[in-house]
Amino acid sequence: MKGKTMASSLINSELFKDQYSTKEMRAVFSGRAQIQSWLDCWVALAKAEAKNGVIPESAAEEIAQKAHAEDIDMDYVREGFKKTSHPLMPQIRAFTKLCSPEAGGYIHWGATTQDITDTGMILQLRNAQDILEKQLEHLLNQVLDKAEKYKALPEAGRTHAQHAVPITLGYKFAIWADELGRDLERLQHDRKTYFAGNFGGAAGTLASLFDKGIAVRNDFCKNLGLAIPTITWHVSRDRLANFSSDIAIAASTIGKMANEIINLQRTEIEEVEEGFQMGKVGSSTMPQKRNPMICENIYANVRLVKNNANLGLEAMVQEHERDMSFWQTEWMYLSEMCLVFSAAIKMMSQVMDQMIVHEDNIKRNLNMTHGLIVSERVMLDLGRYIGRQNAHEVIYEDAQKAFNDGIDFLDVLLADERVTKDVDEATLREMLDPARYVGSCVQMVDDVVKKWRK
Repeated sequence: MKGKTMASSLINSELFKDQYSTKEMRAVFSGRAQIQSWLDCWVALAKAEAKNGVIPESAAEEIAQKAHAEDIDMDYVREGFKKTSHPLMPQIRAFTKLCSPEAGGYIHWGATTQDITDTGMILQLRNAQDILEKQLEHLLNQVLDKAEKYKALPEAGRTHAQHAVPITLGYKFAIWADELGRDLERLQHDRKTYFAGNFGGAAGTLASLFDKGIAVRNDFCKNLGLAIPTITWHVSRDRLANFSSDIAIAASTIGKMANEIINLQRTEIEEVEEGFQMGKVGSSTMPQKRNPMICENIYANVRLVKNNANLGLEAMVQEHERDMSFWQTEWMYLSEMCLVFSAAIKMMSQVMDQMIVHEDNIKRNLNMTHGLIVSERVMLDLGRYIGRQNAHEVIYEDAQKAFNDGIDFLDVLLADERVTKDVDEATLREMLDPARYVGSCVQMVDDVVKKWRK
């Protein structure tokens, strides 16, 4: 890329950034956005302190008027980081330069660095979750559409990677949708817990504001629309571990979906396909390949999210009243979790939009075992006459004979007097129709759609 500096991270790579992030989420975690979040905190603090008579009202007004990230001298801030080795002092100095000496002298009054960086990070995470929730809601509705469309299409259900009993394709989609709905519900419920302001001063005691500390803290949080903590949480990182866990759980749902599509797109199964159009290349050497590369990309992102979530638990173990070695990791891992998860959701929405369902192959696979997939139904019906356990032993022997000898299951059953003594051929033929043994799949799909459709 002649004349340009190559990005050092895949998240910002000109080639791969949309695989590991989205434009909207990159904006949330840009350098300017981070600085603006700090400026917003200083404004909220100044207004709270002016309200409670700690600083002059005029100072708070000017601080609010000058708090624009685009006016900050980024070169000055970057050089300041190198000189001071401090994450916030260069920014304080740059902001102070924009204000009059009278107002500038009240910036960051009574605060400590972590008050501003923690609360600023919470503001960014709240913006990030707003995006993630919208993405998940869109994906949920896409999956619900698929569940409704295919709610009555019989498909081979599989347990232990083997055919089990029939399900419907819509039932599979509905399971995903129900899980996505709970993921959203969890995120929406927990946000009132982990989106809290953090303001306590040097060691969290609010001593710098004397008898005004609690009032200033509460108004500071209210000004930002954040929950008010009962006590300073400089070394209590459970809120962020909670956030990380919720994101990782939701990402795991997306990963499960991607992994299932990968397996259903296997050449030997080929029931669904993530989508294909001429021009999509599966391999640089094998022209025939139609690889599920988008789903593989999704699952790669999900792995990154889950691994980063472990840092949320690590960061909960902190020392004394301040431990920067831990909370600075949060700036990295939390933003990366949101960035790569946003990309994963976007890619999964693309898959849902472009998915190909091979109904002929679904039917072929459903009948692959020549009736064995509904052996349970035959066993239960026969059990009415000879008892459930006796019926299991009879049908087990017949099923294994059909499997080992490559004989149609119906033929084996018709040749077994233990079966035909109580069940006639017409009944057997009806029982061996997989479409007649999908249980309550259709009803459960309807229940999921009714619950989550918004």
